[in-house]
Amino acid sequence: MSEMAEAIHALMAEKGCSEESVRQTIESALKAAYKKTFGTCDNAIITFADDMSDVKIYSRKTVVDGVYDPVTEIELEEAKALSADVEEGDELDIELDPKTFDRSAVSTGKQTAHQGLNETVRDSLYNQYKDKVGEMIKGYFQRERNGNIFVDLGNAGRLEGYLPLKFQSPRETYDQGDLIRAIIVEIKRNSSGLQLVLSRSDPRLVQIAMELEIPEIADGTVKIEKCVRDAGYRTKMAVSTVREEIDPVGACVGTKGVRIQNVIRELLGEKIDVLKYDPDPSVFIANALSPAQVERVVILDAEKKQALAIVDDSQFSLAIGKQGQNVRLANRLCDWNIDVKTVEQCADMDLSDKATSVAARNLFNDDVEEEELTTVSELPGVNAAVAAKLKENGIEDIVHFMESYETLDIDGVSKEDLDAVYALIKENVEFVEEQDDATASDENTDEPQEEEKYFCPECGAEITLDMTHCPKCGVEFEFTEDEE
Repeated sequence: MSEMAEAIHALMAEKGCSEESVRQTIESALKAAYKKTFGTCDNAIITFADDMSDVKIYSRKTVVDGVYDPVTEIELEEAKALSADVEEGDELDIELDPKTFDRSAVSTGKQTAHQGLNETVRDSLYNQYKDKVGEMIKGYFQRERNGNIFVDLGNAGRLEGYLPLKFQSPRETYDQGDLIRAIIVEIKRNSSGLQLVLSRSDPRLVQIAMELEIPEIADGTVKIEKCVRDAGYRTKMAVSTVREEIDPVGACVGTKGVRIQNVIRELLGEKIDVLKYDPDPSVFIANALSPAQVERVVILDAEKKQALAIVDDSQFSLAIGKQGQNVRLANRLCDWNIDVKTVEQCADMDLSDKATSVAARNLFNDDVEEEELTTVSELPGVNAAVAAKLKENGIEDIVHFMESYETLDIDGVSKEDLDAVYALIKENVEFVEEQDDATASDENTDEPQEEEKYFCPECGAEITLDMTHCPKCGVEFEFTEDEE
């Protein structure tokens, strides 16, 4: 094997393999041929020259007096003919000529080498690309099958790009040899090498295209906070800046829209809405609904992230967008459930600060009858541990809690906990005075008995003399007798 070193270096250059991986491949091939010939390779020894210019294979045999296994043993007299100093029990490495292996053994060695090289190439490529998921890669249209596109990424065909139909933009069509830029979303191993699953619908494609086109994004002056996309139709991108004197939206759009137009051309005409990010959800939601002008944003439920955007009648269809696309993308961008209504639709609604939470529930449950709350544990946002403690002490019913609120003293439940439950009840439960049977009977007699009634001076709810708080509005009061 005088040309071994040259062949190995050519193989390393062609396949992109390391010297160590080629060495292991050759060793595995020789051992496979040895095993095919002798039935085992446990005693096969492979050695390489320091400069990889030569390789030798030896059969290590034990010197014995009486051979039982000629593959692993050698007679003492035969061993002395090879080395006069050997004794019984010594091990002797006997060089073999691979050319003496039969055809089937050579074929087995070649197949093992081929498989080993392919696996080595796959491992090398995998290690090269495993950290590139989410990055952009360029290739050329190779072929199409069932709507799926195969992309030539170079590397002598060992690296294949696969662009599934579901990850393509509906606007785009390709011809043989067309350049394709796409995002790597997954890496798969196959029999021929490595397959990179690509996407042209991923929002990161727009982000990377913006980074390449806009220096302020590339150097970190302008930051892309979030990007959502309906591939082929519209993208919404929220941007911010670390320098107050810079307009992040203007930097992205460029003079007369030159910068953004370059990105739009890359996406074959897909619309891109660049808007300013704001930590205030009300402002951010209004920005996200652009190009529509929003009159007002009402936060209905901050915990559940529900909001109402009020727009002029002329802006309603623009805010909703074609087939709801604009508001749907705004929902995803802000991560809020945004309901859009016109000023006229909100005319009869009380959206003051006190009525906002009730109005919110009514807006999102127009056709759903509100469930009646009867127990403390059913209160929205109640501390589950506090509710469990109250139940353990026999205070499960809301009415019972309200009746005993002033005198409750339960281990593990603080006054602040009780006040929080009380506030939740006042916010979510409306008490309706019910007439008992005796009262109804009195009202039906010929001579009805008139009893003096008392009403809350704050909200007008009917109260009794034994109450210290109004059951409806919670105002505190006390009864005194007038001196006549």
